[in-house]
Amino acid sequence: MSVVDVARGSSPVILAFPHTGTDVPSDIRARLNDNGRMLADTDWHIHELYAGLLDDATTVRATFHRYVIDANRDPAGTSLYPGQNTTGLIPETDFDGNAIWTEGAEPTAADVSARLEQFHAPYHAALAAEIERVKAIHGVAVLYDCHSIRSQIPFLFEGTLPDFNIGTNSGTSCALEFERVTAEIAGYAAGFTSIVNGRFKGGWTTRHYGAPATGVHAIQMELAQSTHLATETVPFAYDEDKAGKLREHLKAILLRLEAVAYELKAMGNRP
Repeated sequence: MSVVDVARGSSPVILAFPHTGTDVPSDIRARLNDNGRMLADTDWHIHELYAGLLDDATTVRATFHRYVIDANRDPAGTSLYPGQNTTGLIPETDFDGNAIWTEGAEPTAADVSARLEQFHAPYHAALAAEIERVKAIHGVAVLYDCHSIRSQIPFLFEGTLPDFNIGTNSGTSCALEFERVTAEIAGYAAGFTSIVNGRFKGGWTTRHYGAPATGVHAIQMELAQSTHLATETVPFAYDEDKAGKLREHLKAILLRLEAVAYELKAMGNRP
């Protein structure tokens, strides 16, 4: 199987999808327990949610599931949120803290090395190549990392997650204007809640690539799955009506990010 799907566009905006893939090689699937085989911690339907929202946006999508290896984790295995519950490079548990591997068949250090080479590295090579290509065209590139998660997960956070969770690594991964316009549109979205750099401040992708001084701006959008799914449990069905309302605001965000990128381009990438 191809581990990454790339669709090249001419916009300065790149949409990344590290967690929508559901492919699990048969030898790895055989080691998952019944809970793991549910693949519950998928960013269900997110590539469908964003489809067609921004003409000529480049998309980079991992086809493999995060239980194979998480494309949004530091390849060195360093925790993104020290002191808080989270899942690792190859998760040992699901988001509820329950085991996903058959006892005695848990991933080994050799598995980590092999999967870094076979899955993680090719995804990021493709993503890095598109960032460089887009930046070469415009002098600026905006990486918008697309995510979703269940709105209530006591193992990871208290209470109910806001609908829009905007992460810019505490304002360091992009120029302030990108954060500002995203927060403004999300904040004015009627019937939705939002937060900037709350529980989710941006994963490894955002932190690794976001370098505003070089013209690369990265922002993560973590959506509560209650905004676009009929239910946040099996079968994780897509709700067209909910999604339609959400897509209006997502489109406005992407169009504004693109506009800011063109403004920076006209200024010679001087925020």
